[in-house]
Order: sequence, then structure tokens, then C-alpha cells
Amino acid sequence: MAEVVLKQEEANAGRNARAKGRGVATGVSIALAGSGGSGVMTAGTLLLTAAAKAGRYGLMVRTSGPQIRGGEAAALLRLASTPVDSLDDRFDVLLAFDWQNVHRFADEIPLGAASIVIGDPEAGEVPEAFAASGARFLPRPLKKMAKAVPGSWINMVVLGLAGALAQIPVAALEAAVRDDWRRTPEGLEANLAALRSGVESAANIDGVPRLPPAAGAHGRRWLVSGNEAAGYGAIRGGVRFVAAYPITPATELLEWMAPALTAVGGTLLQAEDELASVNMIVGASYGGVPSLTATAGPGLSLMTEGIGLACSAEVPIVVVDVMRGGPSTGIPAKSEQSDLAFAVNGLHGDAPRIVVAPTSIADCLATTQWAVELAEALQAPAIVLSDQFMGQSRAIIDRPRDAGFVAKRLTAAADTSDYKRYRDTESGVSPMAIPGTRGVVYTADGLEHTEAGIPSSQARDHALQLDKRARKLEVYDYGPHWADVEGEGDCAVITFGSTTAAVREAIARLAAQGMALRLIALRLIAPARPEALALALEGVDRVMVVEQNHGAQLLRYLRGVYDLPGRPASFHRAGPLPLRPEEIANAILEWRAR
Repeated sequence: MAEVVLKQEEANAGRNARAKGRGVATGVSIALAGSGGSGVMTAGTLLLTAAAKAGRYGLMVRTSGPQIRGGEAAALLRLASTPVDSLDDRFDVLLAFDWQNVHRFADEIPLGAASIVIGDPEAGEVPEAFAASGARFLPRPLKKMAKAVPGSWINMVVLGLAGALAQIPVAALEAAVRDDWRRTPEGLEANLAALRSGVESAANIDGVPRLPPAAGAHGRRWLVSGNEAAGYGAIRGGVRFVAAYPITPATELLEWMAPALTAVGGTLLQAEDELASVNMIVGASYGGVPSLTATAGPGLSLMTEGIGLACSAEVPIVVVDVMRGGPSTGIPAKSEQSDLAFAVNGLHGDAPRIVVAPTSIADCLATTQWAVELAEALQAPAIVLSDQFMGQSRAIIDRPRDAGFVAKRLTAAADTSDYKRYRDTESGVSPMAIPGTRGVVYTADGLEHTEAGIPSSQARDHALQLDKRARKLEVYDYGPHWADVEGEGDCAVITFGSTTAAVREAIARLAAQGMALRLIALRLIAPARPEALALALEGVDRVMVVEQNHGAQLLRYLRGVYDLPGRPASFHRAGPLPLRPEEIANAILEWRAR
């Protein structure tokens, strides 16, 4: 996570104002692609950093092939003068370092007749997959340009070329390189010279959208990934112990948290596997320390018995699931919202748990922080459904305000008279004794139990505890953070997670054409909030559900727990391609025309 001080306007106040700010502005979309190890991701990251320094907003999505090492890589960027959380429909520029397997990104880098393809003529012809789009090909001798400056790299030439096309000042590009440089001064000067040669080579290229000038007031923005934001939200929420096993695409969350936790007196432990991870955090939380693990779909599958133990023993834990393509090993480096059904229904027995989903990279911070508060307050496991798109992408965002979510666990005082750990209270929450507290000793395990924690197989005790565990989640006041509800109209679009940004932009485009639509972006997936959704749907007689998975999991879930008006429509498809605003807008138009 990096904070960039720049000249800009302060963040727009209010979520609706922020959504309106995103509006229909398309910005400039640039794809950098080439073979693995050629510096594609470095160039993309530096371009995004330079854009932040120049007062822009932006998003960079990483994509790569299935290879462990090498293969192909692409950095997909969208830069604008207003906040952006989704990719545009097409790219204005494809800048290829080489053509080695870049054709595999043809579906992920859609081009049009107005697009530009730039590549080195010595690297071969433009693959048919891109040439068929009708985009203009502008040859540039990238390798010769780099060789002309001894000690320089081709990705610095490409950075200068891409930066110039995105109208980023040379000073901002150079500052980004200087801030990131960790090698010899001679190498720095050589690569700055290569960067400037790339800028010069863009002088006669036209047809790239122009951005409005950057605002002039002072402010601060963050350059952050969703994984970093989630890690920071966890720490803000009070997490001080993390146990986890590395897995794509959640590993960066753990890498970021390791030193950050140390700085606040916490600890991160790399466990031998996911089973150990979840049981370690159950143990740490039982000992009184707010705890978290992070994983992806395969790891979540392994954690289910441990999560069930946390449900039964009423031990608060947070599990961040950075979803990826599945099932099984699936597509590790691509995004898909395909763990939702498992997250809400995947445990054995009746095991109520909290499931929340951030709606953007920035929201990964607030929603993870909220998840910690909910887990601690309700003494229950909370699953955070992020995904690869948000987790591994980087965005320039306005500096987030502290959401104010603070973990507060109800604990038992020493020598509490007639202490019963699992007493059937009106709220469903009963005081939790921290080990070592005098006079309030109890047994916590996975067996069903009496109110005092004594193992029991009696029907009365089982029913009592099932009711207690369900009730505490049902009666809790979750406040307005349960969903983003925006706009008016008698038709509503319901979505969740990373698809929210593309849906919001599609609705904004249709609003510009005079079509009124309501957006409901769910943040609290489970438990269901029937009264809250009924209020949000007042005046709505038609609903469409938009999601990124093959089986319409959100629609199926909503049908089971909510009374939706009419016959809900569905727009869904699996990953790995992200949903685009244009295809969502077209689906909405077709739906409205029926």
C-alpha cells in the first residue's frame, strides 16, 4: 500500500455522489502485454504510480497464464479523471513487448476499429486474434530503442510510450521510476533516458482519448490493492493474530500483513496447511485475541470443519476468501464469484455464520474491518468474499476515512455468579470467559452442549443451542452498511462483490439515456435481511440479478431466502473474463424490452 500526495480535489462526499462521479467517463484504457519476465507488471505498476502523481485515478488489473514461471503476462490499465473500479468495454491501446503467447489474452484485451496496436516489427506480425478487430498497427522498434541506451530495459521504453499516450507528464513518470529504483545511479539515468525516448516516439500518435486536466486542490490518494486494503481493514478492526497457508490469489494479503502486524504488536504464522491455519485462529481467538486467516476456494473447502467448530463453540474468527475460478484447482490466477453457495451453505449441520462481500478495492478495507467487528460482537465466524479481480488489482483511490468499526467482545468478569458460557440470552450472545479468568472455567469443543458447556446429546439442549446460535445473527442490528442502495425506478439490479462497479457504470450509462434504475449492491450476504431488502425494493416490480459465476448462485440463494418481486431475471456467466459495463447495459436493455 502506498500513499501519494498530489494536487487534486478532495474525495466526493457520500456514496451516491461518488457513484455519480464515476458516471460514464471512459478515460484511457491501455494494455501492456508480453512474455513473463519482460517487465510488463513493473511497467504497469509504474504507469499507475505516475498517474497518481499526476492527479489521476486509475485501475490496474493483472493477468497471466497458468504457468508457475514464465509464460505470458498482461497489465490492463484504465486511467481517468474520476474514480474507476472496473475495466472499460475495449482498450484504446495495446502495447506489446513481444508476441510470445500474447494471443492468449485476445478475449481479455478486446479491441475495436478505433484502437491502436503498437509492437516491434522485428517481433513478428500482429496475431490474427488482434488484427481481426480492425485496430491500427503502429510499428515501433522497441528493442532497438532500448539497445540504443546501454544499460536500459525495454519496459522503460514502453513506460514512456504508454505514459505519453495517457497524457501523463514526463516529470510524473520519472518520479515514479526514481521512487521505485533500488539499483545503481548509472542504471537509473540510463533507464530514464530510455523512458524519454519512449515519450518522444509517441509524439505523432493520435486517436487516443484526451483526459480533462487534473484538479488543482491539495489532497491525498492511496495506491492500493484489494488484498492490501483487506489486510489494513483487519488490523484497523483489531486483528492481532493471523495463521495462514499461502495460496493464489490471497498470498499478497498475508505478505502485506506480516510486517504490518509486527508493527502493531501482532503475529503472523505460516501454518503447514489450511486445516492447521483455521484451527490455530480458533485457538488464538478462544484465548482472547481477534484472529484471521486468508485463503481461496480450495483452502476454504479444507477449513469447513474448523469453521463449524467456531460456530458450535461460538468463537469469533474471520476468514477472507479471495475467490478464483473453480472447482478444485480451477484457474488460480483468474477471478470468479463461484464460492458464494459454499460460503453460505457449505458447512455440515445447521451452522449460522456471517458472510460479507466488499464492493470495490477501497471497500475491501471497510468491509473486512466490519467483518472483524461482527465476528467479535456475535461470537461467530465471518467469511469475507473478496476475489482475484479486487485482491490482486491495484487502484488509485481517495484516502478512506476510518469506518469506525471496532471489535467489542462480550466477556465474563472474574467470579461471575452462576456463570454459564452458553446461557440462552435474549440477544443470543452470552459472555465469553477468557482462559485464566478466575471462577469462570468452562469447556469449549465441537460437541453439542448444555448452557454450562457440558457435552449433551439431549434434544432439548440441541434445539436450545441451535436457536441461540441462529437468533444472535438474526436479531443483530447491522445498520445501513448491509448494502449500497442507489437510484430510483421500478426496476432494480441486484449484485454483489467486484461486479458492482461494472453494474454501477452500466446503470449510469443508461441513466444518461433517460432510463431510471435502482442498484442494490449487497454487502451482507448472510444472514438474510428480509425487512431491509423489502424496504430497498419498495416501488420495484422487476428485478435482475447480475453475478460472475456459471450457476447463478446469488439468484438461487436470493430466491431461497427473500421474497423477490415478479419473476427475477438473471445475467450471469463464469470467469475468467470480468463483466464489462457495455454487456451489462445491453442485457438490461434486452430485459426491459421484454
